[in-house]
Amino acid sequence: MPLDAGSRVHAPFAPALDLPPPFRAVALREVGDAFVHATQIAADAGAGTLVHIGRFDLADFAVVLEPEEPLRTARRALYAGLTALADALAVHAPPEKPISFDWPDAIRIDGGLVGGARLAWPAGADEDAPPLWLVFGAMIRTVAMGERESGLRPLSAALDEEGFDLGSERLIETFTRHFMVAVDAWQQDGFAEVARSYLSRLVPEKNVHRDIDDNGDLLVRRGGKTVAERRPLVPALAKPSWLDPATGGPVL
Repeated sequence: MPLDAGSRVHAPFAPALDLPPPFRAVALREVGDAFVHATQIAADAGAGTLVHIGRFDLADFAVVLEPEEPLRTARRALYAGLTALADALAVHAPPEKPISFDWPDAIRIDGGLVGGARLAWPAGADEDAPPLWLVFGAMIRTVAMGERESGLRPLSAALDEEGFDLGSERLIETFTRHFMVAVDAWQQDGFAEVARSYLSRLVPEKNVHRDIDDNGDLLVRRGGKTVAERRPLVPALAKPSWLDPATGGPVL
């Protein structure tokens, strides 16, 4: 899942992030959608381009990838990105603060939804050939906005409410370093370690064993059964479980 492909476009605004190479920042103002913008420029911008929005209440960013493996298996980049994001949050988390996933794309802190991830690829891309690009995008609610009475929205959360002293820029910077570690592990040792890290953050169920298939589908075996229940990844990605279409942000 190489990142270094060389820059092909110039950022519209000066980068404000301290990113390791080969990442290159494209900063947008307080309106827009980093994920959508990244998909629009991915073909020209090249791998390592990281689009981010200058907001204090949300960490909204997306990174362009250029995988060398077929699309059907390259979609597992979603899991690598989520693992890196959870690891980045864990670095700054209060002691023993649980960080978990709802398969395939949502992130919770101590049970409260803070955001999630998305994945895009070129329309009509061949499943059995490397896609020209992938875009991994994420959005994390950093600050609770407006009136939030205790108990009114028990299933949602924000980083400030959960004891984090962490702004959008610092989270993105930390993510890029953990993402490089995840990608390197995938390239050097195969996908197994990435899968293990991701699956360890799913809420455990008694007598249930879970695996990630080569195409990214979740395989669930219950009670020692040999036949697994298959949960397809591609249909699940079509409608992000954590995203509110009305607000363009994480569900409240």
